Amino acid sequence: MVSSCISLGLHPHPHKLNHHSLSSLRFHTKAKPRHHVSFTASSHKKFNISSGSLSDAQHRSLKHSGGSDHNLSSRRPGVIRPRFSAMTGSEVDDSGYDESQFDPTLTNEDLKPTKPSQRTFSWLDMSSLWIGLVVGVPTYYLAGSLVDLGMAWWQGIATVVAANLILLVPLFLTAQPGTMYGISFPVLARSSFGIRGAHIPTLLRALVGCGWYGIETWIGGEAIFLLLPAHIKNSALSHTLPWLGTSPLEFSCFIVFWLAQLCIVWRGMDGIRKLEKYAAPVLITLTSCLLVWSYVKAGGFGHMLSLSSKLTSAQFWTLFFPSLTANISFWATLALNIPDFSRFAKSQTDQIIGQVGLPVFMGLFTFVGLAVTSSTSIIFGRVISNPIQLLGQIGGLATTLLAILGISLATITTNIAANVVAPANALVNLNPKVFTFGRGALLTAVLGIVCQPWRLLKSSESFVYTWLIGYSALLGPIGGIVLADYYLIKKMKLNIGDLYSLSASGEYYYSKGYNAAAVVALVAGIIPVVPGFLHKVGALSKISNGFDVVYDNALFFSFIVAGFVYWIIMSRLRRKQSSSSQPLL
Repeated sequence: MVSSCISLGLHPHPHKLNHHSLSSLRFHTKAKPRHHVSFTASSHKKFNISSGSLSDAQHRSLKHSGGSDHNLSSRRPGVIRPRFSAMTGSEVDDSGYDESQFDPTLTNEDLKPTKPSQRTFSWLDMSSLWIGLVVGVPTYYLAGSLVDLGMAWWQGIATVVAANLILLVPLFLTAQPGTMYGISFPVLARSSFGIRGAHIPTLLRALVGCGWYGIETWIGGEAIFLLLPAHIKNSALSHTLPWLGTSPLEFSCFIVFWLAQLCIVWRGMDGIRKLEKYAAPVLITLTSCLLVWSYVKAGGFGHMLSLSSKLTSAQFWTLFFPSLTANISFWATLALNIPDFSRFAKSQTDQIIGQVGLPVFMGLFTFVGLAVTSSTSIIFGRVISNPIQLLGQIGGLATTLLAILGISLATITTNIAANVVAPANALVNLNPKVFTFGRGALLTAVLGIVCQPWRLLKSSESFVYTWLIGYSALLGPIGGIVLADYYLIKKMKLNIGDLYSLSASGEYYYSKGYNAAAVVALVAGIIPVVPGFLHKVGALSKISNGFDVVYDNALFFSFIVAGFVYWIIMSRLRRKQSSSSQPLL
């Protein structure tokens, strides 16, 4: 059973069995293992030894491996796992690679593979992470925005749950290499895009993260503004400035919340893990209190349950597919860079169990959003879809304090985990000597202001159809390429040493550090979506209906097209390389 798991790369405990992966080791045997062993260093220079001759360095490595030929033969055939590097004699990491051989321009402490001692995320930690991510104002809006567009309450919730069930597939698949090899998304991207080409997908992901960081920070600042005393909110500072697009007072609240988040970011990943873990029960309690309050005040959820669809059957399906795409896109950012978190998981089981609750959490919280919003029409005589405005309307010192605590906690837990980690790691990957995680997070926060989030949130349609679907055209093809490379081309076997090597003979150096196949596939996935996007933002007045259909399903279309194009190109290149390397008879 264990041997079957090893051959598939699905190890029950990644720390103990990771070294069995053929491509993650420095040492491979040739066709005749009894007579010829090849020791491969990260530079791909090979030291061949006959069966009867061992150097001192190799004696040391055999000693640490078990010290006898009998022990070697008892291991998996063709694999030797030494304790010392064949080139330098330096100690090899427990996972079978020598960190001293990593190129310093490609690594620092934030980019190195995680060690067993750093694997601290249990399934409970992963679940808490998702609870902290889900409980937030944007999620509260999701189903409500679909009801605003004409869906029935149950259709809105069903669309959200269906999207997240679909999303579990790429989440599990992308998280696997993070847990197996202990690598972050920027390092994983080097396998498909090349050592230098990995900057393309990571910076695109970072750009989306900066936009989301700005949106979440604006929501947190809005909570501060709405809960201010009335005489301050009615002052001259609350008047909108046309060139800014918002008022000086609202912008100041935005900056205050922006600064407050940076205090937590500086504590790094362990600080984020603790924040998510302890915030989860608090958020669940506050959400439950809001739901109970609305139920009691409105005399039940009869009004919500009576909300029927305003759409015909044809209109529903026209709305459903772009809405499904938008809801998948909601967490497509995390589905792409989930290795940034799964690399800290204790095992594959922990990361899988920890993430399986996502559709449940999303379904429950969007139900809360819909139930509370629908009850406001009975309680206050008008619909209040913004939870911050609702809490301000309820009033009272206790409610105000709880509202500030709840909204701030919900926003910070979502924002830091979802929108700081990926951009910060992307910037570290861009220049490890200049950027640390903290510096990358600071630049992410600055770019979040530049994105002007108050303009993105001006309507449900701009939020769903321009922002969510628009960036899915960037993330979809990246996900398709990364997964096609890891599962179809590399067969889940990565050479860790070469992921940190600038050697021209390295497995992931390709052409000057760029994999042209990945770039071509990325462009192939994005281009068909561009006309629909330009039409949506008003840059094109009229386009073919086919482009509208492609744009409405941008995530699916770009993911499949890019992944397929990449697989075709790489498969043909590998066949050519294989045929050209055949010996002449």
